[in-house]
Amino acid sequence: MTHDNSTHSTSSRSRIEEDRQREEDRAGSPGAGAVMRVIIPLQGVVQGRGGVVLGSVIPCALFYFLQLYLKRHRSERAPRDEVPPPPRRPSSSHPKPVLVSSRALHVIEDENSPYYMGWKAYKQNPYDAENNPSGVIQMGLAENQLSLDLIEGWLKSHPEVSSWEGISDTPLSLRGISGYQDHHGMPILRSVMADFMHEVMKVPFNPDQIVLTAGATPAIEMLGFCLAEPGNAFLVPSPYYPSFTRDLKWRAGVELVPVPCRSSDNFNVTINALDRAFSQTKKRRLTVRALLISNPSNPVGTTLDSATLSMLLGFATEKNIHLICDEIYAGSVYDSPNFISIAKVLDSGEFDKSRVHIIYGTSKDLCLPGFRVGVIYSYNDKVLKAARKMSRFCAVSSQTQHLLIAMLSDTQFIQQYMTENQRRLGKMSHVLTEGLKEAGIKYVKSNAGLYCWVEMGNLMPSYSEKGEINLWDKLLNETKINVTPGSACHCIEPGWFRICFSTLSCQDMTVALQRIREFSKHCKRSS
Repeated sequence: MTHDNSTHSTSSRSRIEEDRQREEDRAGSPGAGAVMRVIIPLQGVVQGRGGVVLGSVIPCALFYFLQLYLKRHRSERAPRDEVPPPPRRPSSSHPKPVLVSSRALHVIEDENSPYYMGWKAYKQNPYDAENNPSGVIQMGLAENQLSLDLIEGWLKSHPEVSSWEGISDTPLSLRGISGYQDHHGMPILRSVMADFMHEVMKVPFNPDQIVLTAGATPAIEMLGFCLAEPGNAFLVPSPYYPSFTRDLKWRAGVELVPVPCRSSDNFNVTINALDRAFSQTKKRRLTVRALLISNPSNPVGTTLDSATLSMLLGFATEKNIHLICDEIYAGSVYDSPNFISIAKVLDSGEFDKSRVHIIYGTSKDLCLPGFRVGVIYSYNDKVLKAARKMSRFCAVSSQTQHLLIAMLSDTQFIQQYMTENQRRLGKMSHVLTEGLKEAGIKYVKSNAGLYCWVEMGNLMPSYSEKGEINLWDKLLNETKINVTPGSACHCIEPGWFRICFSTLSCQDMTVALQRIREFSKHCKRSS
């Protein structure tokens, strides 16, 4: 009885569920019936003429419009005063370094040269007889302080050149020079500079072929800019002035190719060495644009004779390159033979002048490196036109020009000064070389410049560039003497050093020579 009742109850519930499902289908409930109403039309499209294409396009279109609707709906509901979030900042834990140019990096690397490192060591610990007697003695800088008192005496006796009182009606008044001037130099200064160069070099110069610059360094750099493309080469007899690389390569991009000169030739350049260097440079696919020489030589301290200058001019003509003559020590010749300028050789009319350019300045002969006055004297019209325009980047200050005009116009003072300056240079050179003899150190007999070219190979631990740098380091850090090693001058033979004598007084020179003698004795005992 009980079993029959439960069966009846179960069948009743099933019939009720079936009736309910039929009612929902008729009422259109959001179940499977709603889904079918969407699918069936699409199925009809797919199966109809549109085929697969329309069946694919319509769903995609519906999906696109749905996304567009939702996007607009969200933007309408967003508050109008909502501020967008700030952009994400890069992590500060590992910030990227800001970059500098490869040119700047090259300049920084050049500071590792012993030439600059010695100067830095001196600046950090300069010798002073009273206040710092154990400091570094500066014998690596070619600066003339021997005759600075003569310049000071002239300035004290001519106070008008450093003031503007009493000259208001002259062309050199403040009103006359405070405005813009010719960037390549005032006409008056170029005229008196030509006369001064005539006094020094014993050959006339044309003021119209002079371009003044703020020192000899920009003068040399400007010639590099005017004569060569970046990557072209200049031949330079070595050993040569260490900063030629700085002057010509840093900004003008000129490559310097050493022409090795040897002690067996007294470090004079030969035609064979020039030809060999020229051929090797061409094999490196470098274009040679000029030959750069210093006369008097820096660092050897010797002058070139007429025959050598003619040979150099002939070589430049044959190779169709320029010849640059750095004659900045022309007035610092204190012994025979006398100085001969390349301009003197050109007076013969045998050579093409348009390939010749002369560098000069007031830093060495007049003890005025801080005045920053350099000279380009060129026989080439195109070079002069370009240099005049480029000189706006390195113009000499009007006040400096005003002072030099007055000083160089005093011909009596200039003649007396040059004679006395040469006498003092000769005397100090003699003191240095006699002290070197006592120490058993050999040197080249020089007749010009502010330095002596010294051979100290017998004091080196090994005959190599490494041994030379080792000796230089001991002189600087143990003996406290700053000199310039020959490798910094691109000398092919190890063991040579440039020792400058014009920055020291007689008392300071005595201390320096005592240190050198003691160092020499110690090295010889150790060996």
